[in-house]
Amino acid sequence: MPQQKILFLSVSAGAGHMRAAEALRLTAEASLPDVETKHLDAMDYVPSAFRKLYTDFYITLISSYPTLWGMLYQRSSEADPDGPMQKLRRAIERLGTGDLRKAINAFAPDAIVCTHFLPAEMLMHEVRRERFTVPVWVQVTDFDLHGMWVIPCMTGFFAASDEIAFRMKANRIEAGRVHTTGIPVMPEFTQPQDRQACAERFGLDPTKQTIMLMGGGAGVGKLDEVAAALMQLEYDFQLIVLAGRNEAALAKLKAYAAEYPGRLFPFGFTNEVALLMACSDLVITKPGGLTTSECLAMGVPMVVYAPVPGQEERNADYVLEQGAALKAIDLISLEYRVRQLLAEPQRLARMRECARRLGQPQAARHVLEIVQAQLESQQSVTTSVDH
Repeated sequence: MPQQKILFLSVSAGAGHMRAAEALRLTAEASLPDVETKHLDAMDYVPSAFRKLYTDFYITLISSYPTLWGMLYQRSSEADPDGPMQKLRRAIERLGTGDLRKAINAFAPDAIVCTHFLPAEMLMHEVRRERFTVPVWVQVTDFDLHGMWVIPCMTGFFAASDEIAFRMKANRIEAGRVHTTGIPVMPEFTQPQDRQACAERFGLDPTKQTIMLMGGGAGVGKLDEVAAALMQLEYDFQLIVLAGRNEAALAKLKAYAAEYPGRLFPFGFTNEVALLMACSDLVITKPGGLTTSECLAMGVPMVVYAPVPGQEERNADYVLEQGAALKAIDLISLEYRVRQLLAEPQRLARMRECARRLGQPQAARHVLEIVQAQLESQQSVTTSVDH
């Protein structure tokens, strides 16, 4: 039997979509030795103006104009998919993605999983006109269902939760095409980690209460100000701060760390987030879909900090409703929430149990099993027809 090929398509508008695709690719690489995989970023195959619209403009909006982004998010989700503006948008997208189609054809996949709606929408146009027969799957990467993810002619959809699966069906996606899997996380977030060994690796005290403050890969947010405020609390705890690629914030954090030896531990961009999370009793973070899923996969409760209107607010709502997180709208409420949890360890323990219950660390494996089962079924039908 020829080796199967699975292609993962994503878009580098925010890190989450890319991480989900990489999680799937690495999981397939480790567990499916007879399957060849590839991950393509659609932004590598479009004109620079198109790329700026989808990446730079998006980052600028959510960072500098979050209220405007929230309004655009809601209105675009409610827009009629067959309306003139949406048809024009899709036509413009297709004009800029010819090179991506060539790259897909060159790899000749047996199945495609999209972790962003853009490549899925482009392929929908080809499938609808019967110019493309490869099964195309869509992995939604938030605990919400924006209207742009509801794409006709897809083989199937992977939902983050039962509620999102319910919303898919309410949006006229056939029940047989909807699968509740969770959001794929990188393999290191799926493996049990020894807290003591991880703490020793980073010079942390494994017996001391530990909080992790995250700002995402770009170090979004005034991390140095948040860390300075938390260091003023009278409780005895360690604070890990991940500044990502924000060099200015990291320099300030290192200066603060000299004033708080053994209490403040700043890090720049690192691939060891899972090991640091294994040392943590609480994570303070922006509620992106992937970051939230990583925390849940490791059973670590959260304080979700100043969520951006739109998908972050919906992600925050989900973990708040399920008891795995508290919400802080600004620095004052963040200090209050942290004080609450440090003063009430039983409450923090209950939140940890809720996070463990919600976590779906095997989401990537589950997605791949469904894709492979469909491929095997398809091959079986082809073989029987040939005979």
